[in-house]
Amino acid sequence: MPKTDPKIARKFRVRARLRSLSTDRPRLSVHRTSSHIYAQVIDDHSAKTLAAASTLDAGLRADIKNGANIEAAKAVGRLLAERAKAAGVIDVRFDRGGFIFHGRIRALADAAREAGLNF
Repeated sequence: MPKTDPKIARKFRVRARLRSLSTDRPRLSVHRTSSHIYAQVIDDHSAKTLAAASTLDAGLRADIKNGANIEAAKAVGRLLAERAKAAGVIDVRFDRGGFIFHGRIRALADAAREAGLNF
């Protein structure tokens, strides 16, 4: 994909700002598709994923009917926060990945905050 694509340009711009603001915290990266939502906490220094959750996880699939709604995003946010806290991560930087902070992205972020993540 060309870097002139507006979505890719937004993604690069968001990540560049995150790198300049805080380098000591891991990054909570969110990706959404038309049918699912994915989130992971990434340590950019060691290039490792510390915690991950998505609507495809076996535990969540039984609880949610549709992976592409706000309720599913809230469930993913809560599950990710639990897994991140188990890995010893509380403070993160939120990487919306070029998506507008609205709807499912905002629901995931709010649920992760309520479950104990700070960003």
